[in-house]
Amino acid sequence: MDKITFLKEYRKNIKLVSNEEIEALNKNDLPNEWLDIFKDTSNDSRKSRLMNLWESICGMELKNTISYLTERLVDVDLVLDNDSYAILYSVQSENNEILYYEGGAPESISKNSELQKHYSHIPVSVKDFYEKLHNGFFYFPSRAMGLVRLQNISCFENFEWGIIEDLEEPLAINLNSTFGFFENGMGGYVAINMQDNSDDKATLWFTNDQPEYNLNFWDVVDEWIVIGLQDV
Repeated sequence: MDKITFLKEYRKNIKLVSNEEIEALNKNDLPNEWLDIFKDTSNDSRKSRLMNLWESICGMELKNTISYLTERLVDVDLVLDNDSYAILYSVQSENNEILYYEGGAPESISKNSELQKHYSHIPVSVKDFYEKLHNGFFYFPSRAMGLVRLQNISCFENFEWGIIEDLEEPLAINLNSTFGFFENGMGGYVAINMQDNSDDKATLWFTNDQPEYNLNFWDVVDEWIVIGLQDV
């Protein structure tokens, strides 16, 4: 199955943006960094430039993800879905299948009104990822196993968590100030409590298992992204 046929199985309106169409785009359409990347028509150069952008924004935080992508990235494409541009990553998994990951165009945290209320408490590294690199980075078919889009980041108090009744220890986060930034698609979240918001205070939250507290946010996210890239 070719790439576009596969993509359209999940989103019927998605299209690959051609080099000719890219030439007509400007800074009102895409971030300047993206224009520089995609107006270079060499796939190898595009990959190199894109990974350099990752390195400049989150080289310390996502070093294993960057290393894996650098080694296994086959193609990068600009895609358009319902008037929104994104980068499509074609990644070769450990069993030599091609996995498609999507990174949305960077957007201000203010796009999420709930999160905006806590803007000053969001770790700078998290803001940088969303506002300078990608509005989410995740497995294309499920939109999970990655950092979710700003529009999909919700406060934990908006959900009913049956696991709370089964906790073995007292709940150590405030649900009304905790947001899940990473979802694995199987009931696992990497969350930040905005009232206790350092990188080393993230929570690994499960719908059906005991939570783990005081974890380094980026260490967990980096590990889980690579697990997904190896074979979702």
